[in-house]
Amino acid sequence: MIHGFLFVFRSLGVTITSVVPGDYDGDSQMDVLLTTQAQNHGRDELSVFIFWGHNQTLDLNHKTMLNRTFQDEPLVMDFNGDLIPDVFGVTSDSNKPQIWIGRNLSWHPALETQSKMYIPHSHAFIDLNNDFTADLFLTTSPDSQHVYFETWVNTVREKTQITILGFDFPNTNLTVFFFSLTDGDGQSEHLLPVCEDKKCQKSAIYLTKLGLNQWIPVLQDFRNKDTLWGFVSYQNEKPSKEISFPITLHIGDYNMDGYPDALAILRNTSGSNQQAFLLENVPCNNVSCKSVRRMFKVFWELSDLNQIKDAVVATFFDIYEDGILDIIVLSKGHSSEEFAIHTLKNNFEADAYFVKVIGKLSLYNHIKMRCSEECPFGVNQPGPYIKYTTVDANGYLKNGSAGQLSQSAHFALQLPYNVLGLGRSANFLDHLYVGIPRPLGEKSIRRQEWTAIIPNSQLIVIPYPHNVPRSWSAKLYLTPSNIVLLTAIALIGVCVFILAIIGILHWQEKKADDREKRQEAHRFHFDAM
Repeated sequence: MIHGFLFVFRSLGVTITSVVPGDYDGDSQMDVLLTTQAQNHGRDELSVFIFWGHNQTLDLNHKTMLNRTFQDEPLVMDFNGDLIPDVFGVTSDSNKPQIWIGRNLSWHPALETQSKMYIPHSHAFIDLNNDFTADLFLTTSPDSQHVYFETWVNTVREKTQITILGFDFPNTNLTVFFFSLTDGDGQSEHLLPVCEDKKCQKSAIYLTKLGLNQWIPVLQDFRNKDTLWGFVSYQNEKPSKEISFPITLHIGDYNMDGYPDALAILRNTSGSNQQAFLLENVPCNNVSCKSVRRMFKVFWELSDLNQIKDAVVATFFDIYEDGILDIIVLSKGHSSEEFAIHTLKNNFEADAYFVKVIGKLSLYNHIKMRCSEECPFGVNQPGPYIKYTTVDANGYLKNGSAGQLSQSAHFALQLPYNVLGLGRSANFLDHLYVGIPRPLGEKSIRRQEWTAIIPNSQLIVIPYPHNVPRSWSAKLYLTPSNIVLLTAIALIGVCVFILAIIGILHWQEKKADDREKRQEAHRFHFDAM
């Protein structure tokens, strides 16, 4: 199938810049959205193709080309709350964001904003105010030197709340990602990896969250011994045949301690060496990040990653479906158009636990009408928000949260599920909440709660009907870990030990009974005289 795509688009003289799977027409079949760029046009004209799924495959001859081109890669989101992905972006014939509605396959104005979108953008579709309804986060640029972030919060009122936060560093090398970083508050935050100068000689990662109104540095030390590293500068003016990757962080809980780590591509500032590095989430050890209590630390000595040269993208992926996130790295080949893919297995073996949650498309009744035996659960979609509360090993309350498929552009490479680390606590999850997008103006929140979730399990949520959360169903699959085997061995050992003690005591009692019987047989009975 991949070779078929490459053949079709190479024959058309275009380059594929992005691939986003999803069910764009609501038929419970996985479709594929492709953004392409003509080799003889500028970067501000991106075409969008959708190949429609049929009987669990794709028909190369059955596709739709959107009749407008985009200035930048679009964001796939659920704009109208019908659980069918829509396409959001600024088209080449307009300066205002437009939305392509998936179910109706038609265009509509998206937002009444005068802001100019930043390119390359890092828009996101995720809950920002803890009401389990996905909001819209936009990166805008009033000029070529500064960047502003707009949060469009979906409220119960007809008018959406707008908050604007600025970033004053005069450069063009930045992007932003979300995840829960602070000490167990469960709130989504904004991460901003940035070059503080044009040549990326000085790099940093900043953090803010809703209501904080300031940027806090969580990583500024990129020096390893005598070598200074930094982010790779994004070259927007490169020829169209060459691919330039924006500064990107890919988030995942590598060691399942409940605090997400990150993968980043760094370059030796005094040379040309470019590698992928793991940024470990550790407790803060300086004054600058004291208010958020956590920070990043570059893990310089991960030997397997150090062996991959000329890396351009690195991300997490659960290759073995065991709840432990492995690493996939894309590196350059011998030429600018050749790439190699490397997979690294995560050998982390600590007694840590996780829960894996997947929110599926909720047109479950349509699927059931077409299958006779075991029915599929549906298609992954953007917008669901997951949050859990539990008690850690020390007895303290711990929260965690994550959004599903919140970003889709510029190699976001987000997983179609959420793996939430629980640390070393083997306790049941007290509460696990799952929320989905709702239409603008709907007063009821689409959220359901499950209790006593077993650790090391995978929960598949099927939100059907959309607006009746108490009718949603969930499938729970347990993923055994090494601790289960060790527990079984220990249990068997204890049982054998107890049986051995019982056997010894039984043998001693039987021996005592035999001795008593022999004494009774030789005893002289005076009553017989």
